[in-house]
Amino acid sequence: SKLIKGKNIFVSGAGGSIGAELCEQILSYEPSMLILFEISEISLYTINSKLTSLNNLDIELIPILGSATDQKLIEKIFKEKNVNMVFHASAYKHVPLVEVNPLQGLINNVLSTKVLCEVSSNSSVEKFCLISTDKAVRPTNIMGASKRLAELIVQSYSYKQLERSKVKSNSYERTKFF
Repeated sequence: SKLIKGKNIFVSGAGGSIGAELCEQILSYEPSMLILFEISEISLYTINSKLTSLNNLDIELIPILGSATDQKLIEKIFKEKNVNMVFHASAYKHVPLVEVNPLQGLINNVLSTKVLCEVSSNSSVEKFCLISTDKAVRPTNIMGASKRLAELIVQSYSYKQLERSKVKSNSYERTKFF
């Protein structure tokens, strides 16, 4: 509750199975604003409708169609909406589909993570949470490998932020990546 209450929360992949569940739970912790970011129109419509019906606290719900690989769009949203926390749930997770579409799996799962980490870091987002998978532990397929790469990107940004905070004053606010 302390992480979310009164904050502006951004969820990528908000209409997916994991993203939708996250959004429902986040809503119960009373954020000031919940930004639903999704590439699929029908998925975005579905989760926005469901959350609107559950929203008895007048929490601002902002449904945005877009790709998490679109850096300019992400920058615009983070600046305009003053995002405090990111839950990055957008990913292609179905192994058979990613195996026959490996390039798209890598672009979506890896590039979106890089873009969201970069923008979060530059926008002084407080916290960034990557939703990963057990398949990233010992990847035996493209999907698992792409999610492992995403984890490594997040670790790299965490390390960069730590190094950056050592150079700047103690008042420097850094994004916490996990």
